[in-house]
Amino acid sequence: MSMGKRVVAEFLGTFWLVLGGCGSAVLAAHFGGEGNPLGIGFLGVALAFGLTVLTGAYAFGHISGAHFNPAVSVGLWAGGRFPARELLPYLVAQVLGGLLAGFILLQIASGAPSFQIDGTQAGAFASNGYGALSPGGYSVAAAFLCEVVLTAMFLVAIMGATHGRAPAGFAPLAIGLALTLIHLISIPVTNTSVNPARSTAVAVFAGSGALGQLWLFWLAPLLGGMIGGMVYRWIGAEPSPR
Repeated sequence: MSMGKRVVAEFLGTFWLVLGGCGSAVLAAHFGGEGNPLGIGFLGVALAFGLTVLTGAYAFGHISGAHFNPAVSVGLWAGGRFPARELLPYLVAQVLGGLLAGFILLQIASGAPSFQIDGTQAGAFASNGYGALSPGGYSVAAAFLCEVVLTAMFLVAIMGATHGRAPAGFAPLAIGLALTLIHLISIPVTNTSVNPARSTAVAVFAGSGALGQLWLFWLAPLLGGMIGGMVYRWIGAEPSPR
């Protein structure tokens, strides 16, 4: 597959992830107010992120590998599954796809007369944060540790599910469920990033608070991705023939 088609697939896949995942948080999580049974809530948002990866992986996995996430691309490079020369095109496509989704989501959300973005509130426009911008008020240290560990485990799940000895055809399902689980764990801590492109896509519209904390949601997922990739490269290596 040509590089042009692969980066377009990454662009579209990341667009879908941000539109589906962050869109569910902005438009549907609290629809009708707190306690309204029509709002999808915490569980619904977690499931939405998992579904975007699951469906996107089936749609684009055979074209680009369905990374949709700079931390995944870097982690797969660290794990020996992705060439360094292709990192920059993938990362650029992922960030641009996410930004377009964030922009379109803003246009849709702005169609409601009650919509407003209060950048001083945790989770404003589905943004990530720590301290005062953490949904549960978690510290910067807790947020950093959470993002590193969960991104590392996400890479382990991805590399395990796509290993040559893994059951064929089930990787997108396993990866989507892993991302759902990650959100169930960490929405209260950071509003869940594990994806710098996803964080950037909404931070640029959420205000200076989210932008000022965006460094963590690049550094921690990239570090976690590298750790997870290197760990699985070691534990999942094929034994040498005797």
